[in-house]
Amino acid sequence: MASLVAFHTQMLFCSRRDGRWNARSRGVFMASAHGSSVPTKVGTQDRPSAPRDFHIQVTHSLPPKKIEIFKSLEGWAESNILVHLKPVEKCWQPQDFLPDPSSEGFYDEVRELRERSKEIPDDHLVCLVGDMVTEEALPTYQTMLNTLDGVRDETGASTTPWASWTRAWTAEENRHGDLLNKYLYLSGRVDMKQIEKTIQYLIGSGMDPGTENNPYLGFIYTSFQERATFISHGNTARFAKQHGDLKLAQICGTIASDEKRHETAYTKIVEKLFEIDPEDTVLGFADMMRKKISMPAHLMWKIADLTGLSSEGNKAQDFVCTLASRIRRLEERAQAKAKQAPTMPFSWIFDRKVQL
Repeated sequence: MASLVAFHTQMLFCSRRDGRWNARSRGVFMASAHGSSVPTKVGTQDRPSAPRDFHIQVTHSLPPKKIEIFKSLEGWAESNILVHLKPVEKCWQPQDFLPDPSSEGFYDEVRELRERSKEIPDDHLVCLVGDMVTEEALPTYQTMLNTLDGVRDETGASTTPWASWTRAWTAEENRHGDLLNKYLYLSGRVDMKQIEKTIQYLIGSGMDPGTENNPYLGFIYTSFQERATFISHGNTARFAKQHGDLKLAQICGTIASDEKRHETAYTKIVEKLFEIDPEDTVLGFADMMRKKISMPAHLMWKIADLTGLSSEGNKAQDFVCTLASRIRRLEERAQAKAKQAPTMPFSWIFDRKVQL
């Protein structure tokens, strides 16, 4: 069977720029290999480093007239995007799934959790830690969203629908890392200090997914990103259930449900952009694909049906429409290589070895 860790990390692979893995990607796993807590593609100094990109960073690529499109969509976003948020009082919280520290049975509940977690194999455990580290890098993702022209939170408490979405999305996502972190801490199966160092390195290094302060590119990126994390958490839930930890399966499945809801919102935004500005949206889509976003086929958005495009738009359309077959071939090669993957120690699990 192909390496579980290799398969799982592929679900988190969303963006790569010239060999540098970004946050929420395979790089978080390499942070633990070789018994090191330092991501091999992020930085090896004693302090967090700036993103080490080998390309010219493009900024503010959105023309002013296009910014007006997003301002004109504020009413639409209010009605169609904010509805995908849940009121805080109706949201689950991490404590709903964890032993209650105020109860007399707290220690018994912790012992039960630890017993259940003993059945989780090391390769599954590494995947779970990867999910958690990914979620804990939330400050990086909020920062990215707040670089996008026309939709950023200009004051930190802006009342625009775009800013309201970003803050509330961040608040909902914040529960994911909290829950997984506490669960892994209580399990006793992982080296929390090494994991904590990984998180600090990851956040300190930042990321450049190539979105250029451009909301066309930014929302295309987040649509794929949410899809990747939905798949990843769903896989982890299935693995946990197979090994008898039904509580962990419930936790991962609940998080996956959140990611799916968020994916729906970001997908709606991109679909709206295709509706009102197909030319620049398909150009943006092709640009992000060239920047190596892995593309689930169901997110094609009927690109093949677009009409009235310029010659440049038609070239972008042709490029995107031929990607699915290319990605399938790459996937087959990756799976074949994974079967011969080496075993390596992971500091996250006290340097025990797993197959990559």
